Amino acid sequence: MSAAGGAYRALERAAEIGASALQLFTSNQKQWRGRPIPEEDVDRWKQARDETGIEAIVSHDSYLINLGSEKEEILEKSLQSFAGEIERCRLLEIPYLNFHPGTATSKDEELCLEQIVKSLLSFEQALENSPTRLLLETTAGQGNSVGYRFEHLAYILERVLPVLPIGVCIDTCHIFAAGYDLASEGAVASTLKTFDEKIGLEHLYALHINDTKKPLGSRRDRHASLGKGEIGLSGIEALVTNPNISQLPLILETPEPALYKQEINQLKEYITHAS
Repeated sequence: MSAAGGAYRALERAAEIGASALQLFTSNQKQWRGRPIPEEDVDRWKQARDETGIEAIVSHDSYLINLGSEKEEILEKSLQSFAGEIERCRLLEIPYLNFHPGTATSKDEELCLEQIVKSLLSFEQALENSPTRLLLETTAGQGNSVGYRFEHLAYILERVLPVLPIGVCIDTCHIFAAGYDLASEGAVASTLKTFDEKIGLEHLYALHINDTKKPLGSRRDRHASLGKGEIGLSGIEALVTNPNISQLPLILETPEPALYKQEINQLKEYITHAS
């Protein structure tokens, strides 16, 4: 939801369409430096959160951030920007900060993963006594991005989890594009089994529920509204009603905001019917 006019407005807008979970940018997602949140906006945020009852809240970091960059200038800007993301989440008491792991600028994925781990570990003090858990988002593997294989995320988690609060957010469009099938009940069960074997379902904290315009394994990140893509409604229903994950926050990043209310009701119907 848009945070135009203040972060608290995202909560109000979410409540207006019947949402019980929310994702927002706490600052402009296309700029390196975020503006500090005024104290009065923090108070308004807390009041709106209490009034709406929305507690399942995810902040998404800036699209510019690359914690795995081998370019010193980009890495330094990324670290400073990510520190600001963590601080804004602390001020607003946001439980989850979702981020794309990083991009291998030299196409060396292992080197990129090592740098991501090093970058994340540098935030140990910033996350001490913080209400926020970092969430690695699965990626489509477009370009040189890492995180499109479950093994990539497992590599990062294994090294970071002993030090920092961290977990995973599955994006359905992304993992389908990366080659993990979700188009049927059997495919969903198989993909979740693979996730559990490689990472562990106990480390999954949220999902981005999107259909996709591109076919399985395309490595192309093109979101579609629910039922208007290659995954289809039967796959979406099988996923959100799977008992292993049915209690997790579900975030829509579908491309037609005018359909959000309809899609929220659709997802709620699936879950209610299954229970």
